[in-house]
Order: sequence, then C-alpha cells, then structure tokens
Amino acid sequence: MNDFDTIVQELLKFRNERDWEQFHNAKDLALALNVEAGELLELFLWKNAADANQEKVREELADVLLYSFLLAEKYGFDLKEIMLEKIAKNAEKYPVEKARGTAKKYNEL
Repeated sequence: MNDFDTIVQELLKFRNERDWEQFHNAKDLALALNVEAGELLELFLWKNAADANQEKVREELADVLLYSFLLAEKYGFDLKEIMLEKIAKNAEKYPVEKARGTAKKYNEL
C-alpha cells in the first residue's frame, strides 16, 4: 500500500465512522475544497507571506488536500496517475527552453 492509499483509507475510516458519506457528493466536496482553499488564502491576506502563521497554513493545507483526496476517491481517480499526467501535460505547455525563469502563461511564451 502506498502513502496515498494509506491516507485515503484512514480518511474513509474517519468519514464512515461518522456516517458522513451521505454528505460527500462531488458537488459538495468541490465546494468544501474551495472553502478550505479560501481559508488558506485568508492566512496570507494583508501580510507578507513570511508573516503567515505556519501552523495554521499547515492545517488549512491539510484540509485542502483531504477534500481533494475525497473528491478523487468519489470519481475513482488514481491520485498518483492524475498528478503525473498533469505534470506531463504542463511539461508540454511549458517547455523548459521557453518557460525557464518566466511567469508567463503558456499562451504567452
């Protein structure tokens, strides 16, 4: 069992013990993910990145990842597979020789 599988199994156990699957449809998981991402962003609002409370960033990042894992599980996505596929797609959109050292979007390279 890989690390992702271990996390998902623990997360599903936590969810199932509380009978929360009934609330975890794809739409609501996506909304919850967005809410948690907003809470993560709020930690940086009106301050320098270095001034954000790292412990709170850690907690909110975990929430974002956990909802992402639940949404992937809902659709039967293999986390490793979809992330590696996305990295490969991004490598095509952002070739090193054009993208190195610039923050331009792929359509501006």
